[in-house]
Amino acid sequence: MDLQDNQILGMEKKHKLCFRSIQDMIPARAVLYLMSFSGFLVSFMMRTDINIAMVAMAKMRPRSENSSNLTELYCYTSVTNGTQSFEDQKPTEEGEFNWDSTVQSAILGSFYWCYILSQVVGGVLTQRFGTKTVFGFSQLTTAIASLLIPQAASLHYSAVVALRSLQGMASGLTWPAMYALVGIWIPSNERTRFMSSFQGFSFGIGLTYMVCGFIIGNYGWRVVFYMNGSLGVAWCLLWWLLAFDLPHKHPRITRRELNYINANIGENIINTKDLKVPWCSIMTSIPAWSIGITTFGRIWVHYTFIIYGPSYMKTILGFSIQKNGFMNGAPFLCSYLSSVVFCYAADFIIARNLMSLTNVRKMFTAISQVIPGLLVLTIGYLGCQTTLILIIWFVAVTLITASYAGAMANVVDIAPNFAGHILAFAQTIHMSASFLSPLAAAIMLQDNPTLERWRRIFAVTACVACGTYVMYQFGGTAKEQVWNNPNRKNNSGSVRVSPENNQLIVNNKTDPERGDG
Repeated sequence: MDLQDNQILGMEKKHKLCFRSIQDMIPARAVLYLMSFSGFLVSFMMRTDINIAMVAMAKMRPRSENSSNLTELYCYTSVTNGTQSFEDQKPTEEGEFNWDSTVQSAILGSFYWCYILSQVVGGVLTQRFGTKTVFGFSQLTTAIASLLIPQAASLHYSAVVALRSLQGMASGLTWPAMYALVGIWIPSNERTRFMSSFQGFSFGIGLTYMVCGFIIGNYGWRVVFYMNGSLGVAWCLLWWLLAFDLPHKHPRITRRELNYINANIGENIINTKDLKVPWCSIMTSIPAWSIGITTFGRIWVHYTFIIYGPSYMKTILGFSIQKNGFMNGAPFLCSYLSSVVFCYAADFIIARNLMSLTNVRKMFTAISQVIPGLLVLTIGYLGCQTTLILIIWFVAVTLITASYAGAMANVVDIAPNFAGHILAFAQTIHMSASFLSPLAAAIMLQDNPTLERWRRIFAVTACVACGTYVMYQFGGTAKEQVWNNPNRKNNSGSVRVSPENNQLIVNNKTDPERGDG
């Protein structure tokens, strides 16, 4: 071997050591956080782009001239009492398709019909194939469908409904898959903070509304679907390279980080592939039902903003497509920051034992649900006070994210071994609000979106949000349930998997914080 070969080998070794040192500086958990955040961001961009695109796709229906309340119809037209004036004028954008409110509701809601049905399937598939495969397949399917929507819309609205249903079926696999990964990868003292990565969905919604509003106004609505579909495909490639189901199977994780995860992951995490899922216990668990029912109310509020926010700002406030996108998007962009604040605040309270874990979950759930519910009720009685409406709108949307330090984090508390399955069960309950909410709104609007009818929508939303929280207040708990570990004998031991040899490790330890749900 000559001198030149030695120099080349020396340089290669140096580069490998340099790369290894960079890897040591970036924990595998940090990479997982970024992939989780970006994954939900892209997922919700593909999920919600049609909400803002619909403003440009569908022709605006003429208002009814037979309304009994001609004063207080639209904020961009003059009212007959002469006591109010409005800055915005009637929007001039004209849609391409003659779709009435029923068709629009079918298109917007079709995603969630199959989304609900695939929740339990997501938990089962994740247990069988792992999060990496299930989450990646979900994203790729959604991306391909997004690329096909422009052509489908030109054929018939039913083709769009079919593609949106396919997207819903695929996207329903994502949440159970990611929750299962949290219980395996993230130490118990970091889980609440890691949950903020799920708020990539809020960032994705905000980015979609703001960017897509600009794109639609300048380049047309079709570009939105091509852009988001392409982003989805690109993300799948990164996910396949960087994500791994188990820490000890990660080729680039450091021994120090692996030991840290093993020491702090909790004593009750076991290999769920070796377990029979206790579906009967889950479906008869009061804590699990409490999570599902209370988040039904939160989802109802959230999707009132997500799905019908652009419609309200167009038909009532008279915003242009660009202004509509910005005003709808800004609160969701800030929601990620608020979620980080809430999650760190929850961890701070828990670490210092200022409140019990159960009370922490209940407090943040109330912040995410009761307060936004009351705020959305006030919007209906503000008439056309646009500035005040937007302020309240902003506050309500950002507070909703407190749920990720509340009921949504509670899923992992009560049974970390079956977090994906519990979430699938809870999502089957609460995601029904994602299509019931727009369906109820469509029935109340009836192609005549007056302020009075929007007031009814907001009143129903407030009642659902506050009413469903009551169940969580009385039935919610953060105590780990006894059925989390069926292998425990006499409820006094715990079992987990050794990453070195995949053998079950039994820890005989009494846990006073266990509950039987």
